Amino acid sequence: MSSLTLPAVHDARRPSSPSLHWRRRCTALGTTIGLHLGLGALLLSHWQVSEPPAPQVSTVQLQLLTLTPPAPPEPPAAIPELPQPAQPDPAIERQRLEQAALARKRAEQQRLEQEQQRQRDLQREQERRRREAEAREQLEQQRLAEQREQAERQQAAAAAAERARQAEAAAAASREFLPIAKQAPAYPQRALDKGLEGQCTVRYRVNEQGRVENPEAEPDCHPLFVHPSLNAAKRFRYQPRVVDGRAVAVANVRNTFTYRIE
Repeated sequence: MSSLTLPAVHDARRPSSPSLHWRRRCTALGTTIGLHLGLGALLLSHWQVSEPPAPQVSTVQLQLLTLTPPAPPEPPAAIPELPQPAQPDPAIERQRLEQAALARKRAEQQRLEQEQQRQRDLQREQERRRREAEAREQLEQQRLAEQREQAERQQAAAAAAERARQAEAAAAASREFLPIAKQAPAYPQRALDKGLEGQCTVRYRVNEQGRVENPEAEPDCHPLFVHPSLNAAKRFRYQPRVVDGRAVAVANVRNTFTYRIE
């Protein structure tokens, strides 16, 4: 149902009175009621009454489920309260600074000691190397000295062998005409009176019988020593040289006479 309300039209040209206003309201109310009644009659005329349908029976199946109760929520972690920075104690701060300074001093002292130890180790290493170098040099000098000494010994041995060979050769040659008898010359009286001393070399030939032939004095002989030297050489006797089983003469045999006043 709906209601229709007709607005009242006021005539501005005429003044309204209370009775007129009330009549207008009643008229509008009556019109409205009439309209509603007409609409209700129209609806009732088209209304058909029918039996309600039979109710349908619905089957409802129920199933009980046991649910695990949810775990209680964990309580939120407590947020630690940040400690308020404490005001440093001046005495503790001074002690901390002193300890820090002492630690720095100890670290510096330790560094200096390590540096000094490194320098000492370096000096010891240099000294060791120097001693090793000196030892090597000394060994090298000793080796060179031994080589020189060995070379000198070898040279001396070779020279001694050569001298021995020469002496043996000379001895072998001298054995070929070995002197059998030699007499010293008489010292000249005139030389004794003058106190003269000297030497005189006589050259001669040894014949096949071992006798001296053609004795001659060397030019450097003093005249006072020539005659006694020649007389002494003439009295010499030698073992003759034998070559291939035959005695041969030996020329240019020399003998030096020495005159000394004792």
